[in-house]
Amino acid sequence: FAVGTASYIFWDASRALRHSTERVSSEAEIAFTSTATERPALPGPEWLSAPLAFSDARLFQGNLYICGPAGLFQYDSKGTLLKQYRPGLELPSVPLRGLAIGQSAGVNESELFVTTSGEGLLAFNGRTFRHIRPEQAPYRKLTAVLPLPTGRVLLGTEQKGVLLYDGKKITRFHLALSDMHVTALEGDDSAVWIGTLDRGLLLWRAGQVSRIGDPGALPDPQILSLAKAGETVFAGTPMGVAEFQGGRFVRNLASGFFARSLLVRNDTLFAGTLEEGLIQVPLVSQAPRAPRPRGEPLPGSVERLFEVDGSVLALTEEGLYAVDDRRGEWRQILAHDKSLLTDRNISALAVDGAGRVWVGYFDRGLDILDAAGRRAAHYENENLFCINRIVCSQDRNMAAVATANGLVLFDSGGKPRQVLGRPEGLIANHITDVSLDPEGMTVATPAGLTLIDAAEMRSLYAFQGLVNNHAYALARSGDRLLVGTLGGLSVLEGGIVRASYTTENSALRHNWITAIAPVGNEWFVGTYGGGILRLDDSGRWHTFPDLGSRFEVNPNAMAATDRHVCAGTLGKGLYVFDRATERWTAVSAGLPSLNVTALAARDGYL
Repeated sequence: FAVGTASYIFWDASRALRHSTERVSSEAEIAFTSTATERPALPGPEWLSAPLAFSDARLFQGNLYICGPAGLFQYDSKGTLLKQYRPGLELPSVPLRGLAIGQSAGVNESELFVTTSGEGLLAFNGRTFRHIRPEQAPYRKLTAVLPLPTGRVLLGTEQKGVLLYDGKKITRFHLALSDMHVTALEGDDSAVWIGTLDRGLLLWRAGQVSRIGDPGALPDPQILSLAKAGETVFAGTPMGVAEFQGGRFVRNLASGFFARSLLVRNDTLFAGTLEEGLIQVPLVSQAPRAPRPRGEPLPGSVERLFEVDGSVLALTEEGLYAVDDRRGEWRQILAHDKSLLTDRNISALAVDGAGRVWVGYFDRGLDILDAAGRRAAHYENENLFCINRIVCSQDRNMAAVATANGLVLFDSGGKPRQVLGRPEGLIANHITDVSLDPEGMTVATPAGLTLIDAAEMRSLYAFQGLVNNHAYALARSGDRLLVGTLGGLSVLEGGIVRASYTTENSALRHNWITAIAPVGNEWFVGTYGGGILRLDDSGRWHTFPDLGSRFEVNPNAMAATDRHVCAGTLGKGLYVFDRATERWTAVSAGLPSLNVTALAARDGYL
């Protein structure tokens, strides 16, 4: 009787799940492709190692798989790296987010499911990948995956709620779970718990969706993590953990802790936090004791907790740790190799006359790599933290680094020598770009320009004819200096504005100019939202028939060589213009991300 009842409940829940899906009309089916991802080895790209930043881990086919923005990494039981699958090479050019193990309908073996931030779902059987890719971009930004015992796979998205993949089609899982930012999924065919970014915790059961907990019951409406033990579910938030039993709110735990990850083990709840490491919450007493951080905090945010052979393992961005929950001690059992680069989030690039590569970061300062690419000198201080632009001049034996807190001048040996800001005469401390010339330099800021020569510093802004004070990009060719701003483009000669262009008086499709590259007697102009246009020396604008008009060129992410013009975009990879054929080509292969933020070209290399 017990078995029969359990079977009936399971069948009834499965029928409810199926009927819930069938209620969605065929118009709600989401077009997608499912293809094998067999990518040939690329001979061109060479990688400079950056921090891996682990985000999730699973044991699969006797090996440990760990993913993160830098790819998927396979380790054996001793922690030896066996294989790596990298975005842009073996995998699509997007960061990886999360992992889950299951068997989808129509497949006769378990697979490792990998969610991506922009390319849908990857399914790995230990040998090859299947790429399950919705055609529309919003459906490709996945945040969670939950394989169900029936072979259906639930997908959480950033904007489109919960999707259902049944091996043949992708549909919305439930209309009430559409158009929301999903952060976590937990459950089975009888009940599915859905964590959201700002709508709290939702429960799907028997085809119905309900919001769990009275208003204010949750410590915070943002759900970070979910853990299930029998009929009890725990929801981690930035302000603590909520406990639910049988779909009803019971109590709040770990008040004030940022519960990034959760694990239930016996009568203890483990919570991985953002800064306090791992805490333990006893569950058996009626009035549980305050959560206890045990021992020294684990370094970094605890992204995932899981149990292997009776041991609790904690995954952080830096590595994998075994936790002794009785002593409150931990030891690192797996670490990624030390990287050459300080950070992954790169904002500026340049190559100097000695062949050194200068790498600027959004918030981690500056690396200068030696010509062999083996060692890096790192600079990070109150001025060198947010790098906007790097310009190296072999003629002047110097480099100028534009930052959010001043212009830092380096000597030919790669040593910082001087910082210029408002106290030294610049119009603002925030420097967005800099242009060097034999007599001096021009500095772009959100308040206008400062022109510097041997005799003086003087500022130029809208009152003197600049089309907009907020200058983003500079480019010099001969006596002309082009200034790209938030409100259009100005052309300067001899330090005087001679012409300005906006959407009102020219063919510009967007006033926000982000990048400019001189090409012969012309200029290629990148915009934020209006693509790329060409301005000739007579002041006429030209579009490119083979290039779309609705995309963003990242700030100062353009580079020109004698054969090509390259432009880095927000989410569309790299566009390359062949100057001989005058044709554009979109490039994504070899890129670790489709958000190309900086470019530098020298001696045939990009």
